[in-house]
Amino acid sequence: MGSLEGKILVVVVFLLLAGLLFVYSASFPLSLQATGDPLSFLKRQCIGAALGLVAMVILWRLDYHVWEKIDDVLLFGAFALLLLTLVPPLAEGSRWLRLGPLPFQPSEFGKVALVLYVSGSLVRRGERIRDFRDGVVPYLLVVGAFGLVLLFQPDFGMLVLYAAVVAFLLWAGGVPVRHLLLAAAAVVPPGALLLFTARYRLERLVAFLNPEAYRDTYGYQVYQSLIAIGAGGLWGRGIGASRAKLLYLPAAHNDFIFAVVAEETGLIGTICLVGLLGLLVWLGFRVASRAPDRLGALYALGSSFLLGFQALLNLGVVVGLLPVTGLTLPFVSYGGSSLMVSLALTGLLLGVARAARASAVAVLVPEVRA
Repeated sequence: MGSLEGKILVVVVFLLLAGLLFVYSASFPLSLQATGDPLSFLKRQCIGAALGLVAMVILWRLDYHVWEKIDDVLLFGAFALLLLTLVPPLAEGSRWLRLGPLPFQPSEFGKVALVLYVSGSLVRRGERIRDFRDGVVPYLLVVGAFGLVLLFQPDFGMLVLYAAVVAFLLWAGGVPVRHLLLAAAAVVPPGALLLFTARYRLERLVAFLNPEAYRDTYGYQVYQSLIAIGAGGLWGRGIGASRAKLLYLPAAHNDFIFAVVAEETGLIGTICLVGLLGLLVWLGFRVASRAPDRLGALYALGSSFLLGFQALLNLGVVVGLLPVTGLTLPFVSYGGSSLMVSLALTGLLLGVARAARASAVAVLVPEVRA
């Protein structure tokens, strides 16, 4: 387990086990009320974990160069599935599709497709990315297309995440910073307009600015989250002893599961959890630094940044530093689609790490010629 692959696997196993534990702890009151089975939500999460582990192993063992050959197809497929959420007979809650026994969230799978497509496209374009027309405009169009559908859902938080991941990959891929700043200047005004013209987003912003004043209305969720975090103290109330999850804190098993973690395990537990997430991101960046080629480096950078940035957004919301976004905490929050994608991104990291290890062995043990 001394290799990067082994270290990543250890961290992910701990995160996965912690996630399953706290999904059960945070969800059983709601699960019991909604279904009569306190294990209902946990069972669904276990299905997502099993499917995610299969995806992780596939991405780990396959040569990651295969994704470059089909990344445009994967992107188109993700966009098509996202469009289906606008079809009422197929959509469940405007963000989910039920094409089988379990609902899934296409925007989650879009994150993987976006990392694969943008990384592969940057490699294929080569030096052309230094031109604004080739290095920025095509990606603005991609984010814009996905963004229109996400706004109809509506899911402004996911749009912010998509835009941030694409911007990071463009910067890491070598697109001039001045071009990125020009693109940002162009999209900030319409972004601000979207923020202030939607009532629910404006309510979230107002509650964020003064949660105490709106603790019984717009800021109720964040206010209850802060109460739960404060109640945890240094050591917490104990696993399973959270009071916030007793239907006081909405989405306690989902977006706000970190508040339950804080209440039950205290400051010590939250430091351990955040430390594991941070360690995974750091290991991902180490994988990128050792990648055998530019494509692998971008895959590793994109996967690591996406997991880390989403975690930061979620944690920022739960502790009241950011407006509510609706994004989950990777590996920990309830949600089969989110867990599957987090594990798939881990598989992509492992695939690059495996290729780097094989490349290093090939250098150390060169082919013997007769």
